[in-house]
Amino acid sequence: MTVSLSTPAATAIPGAAAAVRAEKLTKAIDDKTILKDINLDISAGRYVALLGANGAGKTTLLKILATLVAPSGGVLKLFGQTVRRDSIHIRSRLGLIGHGAMLYRDLSARENLVFFGRLYGVADAPGRAAELLKFVDLAPRANDPVKTFSRGMMQRVSIARALMHNPDLLLADEPFSGLDAPSCRMLEEMLSRLHGQGKTVVLANHEISQSLRLAEQAVVLRKGRVVLDEPASSLDPAAVLAEVSAR
Repeated sequence: MTVSLSTPAATAIPGAAAAVRAEKLTKAIDDKTILKDINLDISAGRYVALLGANGAGKTTLLKILATLVAPSGGVLKLFGQTVRRDSIHIRSRLGLIGHGAMLYRDLSARENLVFFGRLYGVADAPGRAAELLKFVDLAPRANDPVKTFSRGMMQRVSIARALMHNPDLLLADEPFSGLDAPSCRMLEEMLSRLHGQGKTVVLANHEISQSLRLAEQAVVLRKGRVVLDEPASSLDPAAVLAEVSAR
């Protein structure tokens, strides 16, 4: 099944604004430093794996990229625009899949998508919802409450929710957590298809081999710092594991 979700993917243009550019980004809560001097450059249309042990700062960094959390210092630019608290126009280009499904469990899949679509000002929210439910292979269950769905099905609805406003940058925080093998394969395929349509994808994941197989660029965080930022194809999983695990 082929579903058109956006305009045709644009090829990268030399000199075009990066999707993400962070310079000396820091985050501290009380006296605890969560992120320290993060420098990050992600070209538009790239698929990036964000790797690190629990507590390395992956979720905090994704929340900052999603403009949900303000950094304590440094500069963050998304699509060439400096992020500030009032950067609503930037948020309209972002989609987030978090740890939780971020869905209303008593509403149906269709009702959830229409609700979020209207929050984002989608012109034809019901039509967009129907299109995305086909994309995530849930059209036959469109009118069922999501509380009756499996974990994998909820993740598929979460992807559809994140895509309702056709964002350019998709941030995914451990989306494979708790999924069985068939659901993982389906989710992998969906993210790859979105990347193929020109979306920039940043995937926080703890599965190193899977991440290196899926992504073009791998960024490893350790204790709030970037310790590795390389093309994924050039990296050996064992070497990445050593970077993740080092003290």
